[in-house]
This record gives sequence, structure tokens and C-alpha cells, in this order.
Amino acid sequence: MRVDSIFLNANFITMDELRPRAQAVATLGDRIVAVGDIDDLSSLSPRRTVDLSGATVVPGFNDAHNHTLRLGMMLDELNLESPPVRRLEDIFDMISTRAATVPDGSWIIGCRYDQNKLLEGRHPTADELAKIAPRHHVWLKHTSLHMAAVSRSVLDLIDIDEAVVPGGGWVERDETGRATGLLLENAQQLVAQLKFPHSIDSVTSAIARAGKQYASEGITSCQEAGIGAGLATANPQELAAFSRSRDKGELLTRTTLMVAVDALRNLVGHESDLIDLGLDLGISSGLGDDTLRIGAVKIWADGSLVGRTAAMNEPFAEDGDNVGYFLHEPEELFHLIRRVHRGGWQVATHAIGDRAVGAVLDIYDKVLRETPRTDHRHRIEHCAVVDPLQLKRIRNLGVIPVPQGRFVNELGDGMADALGPERVSWCYRQRTFLDEGIVVPGSSDRPVVNGAPLRGIADMVLRRTSSGKSFSERECVSAEDALRAWTVGSAYASFEERLKGRLRPGMLADMTVLSKDILSIPTEEIPETEVVQTLLGGVATYSA
Repeated sequence: MRVDSIFLNANFITMDELRPRAQAVATLGDRIVAVGDIDDLSSLSPRRTVDLSGATVVPGFNDAHNHTLRLGMMLDELNLESPPVRRLEDIFDMISTRAATVPDGSWIIGCRYDQNKLLEGRHPTADELAKIAPRHHVWLKHTSLHMAAVSRSVLDLIDIDEAVVPGGGWVERDETGRATGLLLENAQQLVAQLKFPHSIDSVTSAIARAGKQYASEGITSCQEAGIGAGLATANPQELAAFSRSRDKGELLTRTTLMVAVDALRNLVGHESDLIDLGLDLGISSGLGDDTLRIGAVKIWADGSLVGRTAAMNEPFAEDGDNVGYFLHEPEELFHLIRRVHRGGWQVATHAIGDRAVGAVLDIYDKVLRETPRTDHRHRIEHCAVVDPLQLKRIRNLGVIPVPQGRFVNELGDGMADALGPERVSWCYRQRTFLDEGIVVPGSSDRPVVNGAPLRGIADMVLRRTSSGKSFSERECVSAEDALRAWTVGSAYASFEERLKGRLRPGMLADMTVLSKDILSIPTEEIPETEVVQTLLGGVATYSA
């Protein structure tokens, strides 16, 4: 048999139960056609032979929940991540330096600051930012993306005292009623509308920037968590930008696009169709090809833990009676999910607090009873705080939780402070999901955190915060379980398990070549393992 390539002299971790390890893989076109020992493939006639010099090869990493567009845009912004940023003064110095290089009246945009990791333990204020850059407009995005701090000039542009704050948003004010500069949840739209929309060209460039970084980290597939509603660029043609990127050969990552629920519109059809909310022509989950396709509809139920806006059953620790809130109240959420479900879509609902998780499970249960679907694979994005009774419901309903193991490291200290010690064991579960027979995908939610998969895999095993504290050791998993999440689990979460996640004949030849066997080294060494090469359909998108 004539094949395109044989990759050999490597330790292939296939994630295939029938042959967990192999020495060689053969490809034809963009598919794997043979897997085995070198002798097993000796009868094949390859156009090229690739000697991998003893490297380890795993199925390409698949990030089940990320924000490509936001990452691409933020790569041009001030990175205020901690570390190295330790104090508000560090942030002010970076803003002052940038202000000296850009014209008066222009914007200075920063990202990834976290007040929980700053020495002062608070957000920068509008007045402080105005003092540092009095002739510029400053917009600092919190690492959670659920809040932002802006300068006084931005509040003036918004006309903050007269502005109508979108539902599910909140403007922080001091004891005198004066806006402090902190905008939470949907109130951030007041700033976004001053800068948006971005052009298709700039969006396409952002996709290319993010794709290069993904390829360097071994990512071959990702699931973009929300397009079409102004989340990152406010350009209604974000799908066109992804298509253009593919046509130009710049889409280096197979991408499944989740459509934001706000991008859907009312549809009028025959009453027997049940479909009254969706996209024109009956488009729904699954449309597309192996490179670019439409996935779930993304819906938001609540906010974040570090921002203390997630909908909780009991108040946040040492925060009075604050139990967070819903971005869509449960009754409204029910009608949205019901209409989307009836339209044939997979539903992916952002729910972080246990009250939000419970409400979403109630709604999924109700809509599935009304309109049964045997393989819906509805998801709960993050599914962060889950009480013991909710575990059984997730399993019984066939719901896929999409937690982020990386959050435990970068955001764990802040989440523990928000929850208090009694509820930490419920937070970002992994082991208990697997013990219940629930599929767990691997995901980062980047750019909220550093989304490199090897870091995410290590954090799923270690579960230590950035300060070194243990974060519910009961939820630790093995390195093999973590790798399975980032390959098999993520493929299943997007109905692509017949194409991705394993090195098996018939599967796409998406592979990540590593300098070490991450299943046999100390967990602490996993993040430092080098990505030697990333192969998409057998073709290198990255080579060290």
C-alpha cells in the first residue's frame, strides 16, 4: 500500500484502548491509516519517512473552551499578569510608559490584572488611572474577563451617571454614589461599544496571532466559546473572519465555533417544526467541515467566583449577604434554553455558582422531558461549584461539565477566599466527575489564564494554587486521566470522537510531538516539557 508518510522511532501514546502504545504511525492524506510497531508497517510504501528520534507523540491537544479572538486581540495589549506584576505601582508604571509612546487622546488597554494577587488587594480606581495618564483613556480588563477598571475620562465618555446599564451589569460606586471606575459583568459593554466593532481584517489577524501560539503549545483543535454577540470584537461577521483565515491558510487550529445566544434571531416557520429561535436556513450545531464548524449555542447564567458575581446558594465568605446573581434570571434562562434545544442545537451554558448549576440542571431536565433527544450532550461551561446531589443529576441527565483545571493554580487562592474552606471541596471537581462516569474535557478558558495544555494537564494532577496551597486533593487525577481529558474528552464534548482524540486508523492525523513522556516523569516537569512539533493532518504547523 502506498502512503504519504510514516512517522517512526517514537513513543506513541495513542489513547486507544486496543493499542495504548506504538512505535510508528502511517498517514494518507490527512488521516491515520496504520498504527503499530515498525515491523507491522514494513509492508507500506511511504513517500516520506520521518524519524522522530525517540520523542513521545500524543494525539493533538484539544481545548474545549477557549476564546481565540480575545487572546488574539489581547496579544497587542499591556499584559498585567501576576507574576511579575505585584503591586498597583507596577501597573501604573506600565501605563505611564505606554502613555509616553502614544498620542494624546488614544486608548491604553491592559489585560489580565488580578487584584487578589496584588499587594494592595484591590482594583485600581478611575481617579488613580486619570492621574497616571490624564490625556489618555485607560481600560484595564480583569483576568476573569468578568470586570474591568477604567479611568475617569472613560467614565465621562460613557456619561456614567446617565448611562443605561445593561441587564446583568453593575457599576461600583463609593459611599457618595460616585462611580469608582470598576465595571462588572455586562456593564463592561458600556466601554466596549466605544471601541467596537473591529474590522474583519483586524479580526483575521487576531486569529492568526492566536493560532501561532496555539500551534507552539501543541494545540490542534479548539472550541471557541462564543461568537457573534460582541464578546471580543463586536463584528457581526466573526464567522467570516474565521473562514477568511482558513482560506488564507492561517487557521492553524481546527475550530468549533459556539454561537452566542444573542446572535440568534426569531424564526417563523411551520408550527409543527418547533423551531422559533436560531440562524437562517435552519443552521445548527454540526454544520461545517473538519477544519471549521459550528458547535453549541453559548448561554450565560451567572458571573465569576473571583468577582463574587456567581449565583450561590449561600453567601460568599465574609461578604455579608452577597450570593451573586443571575445574568439571565431562571425563568428567562428556561425560555432561552428551551427554544435553543428545540431548534436542534447543543446547548453550552456558563454556570459557576451552585445555585446557577442547579438552575441549569433543572432547566435541562425539564426541556429534555418536553422534547427528548437521545444524544444531546448539553454542556455546563465551568460547572465550578457542584454539591454532592448535583453530581448524580449531571450523570443521569448526560450533561458534560467543562471545568478548567488551570483555574486552580492561577485563580485558586482567590476562589478559596470567596468560597470559604467548607465549599472548596465542591469547586472545579475532576476526580468525582470521573468516578461518576461523567466525561470530562480539557479546557483553559484562555485568555483568562495561561492556556498552555501542558500546564493545564499538570494542574489537573497537582491541584495547587499559585501560593502553593492544596486545593481539594480529593479531586486530583492521574496524568493519563488529564491527557485523556485534553484529547478524548474534548473530542467527545463536540461530537467529534470519531475523528479526534486517539491515534487510530481512520482518525485525523493530528499529533503533538513532545520531548518527554509526560506519563512517566514527575508532574512538576510536565509544564517544562518541550513541544517539538505540532502536526495537523500530518503536516507541521509548528516545529521547534
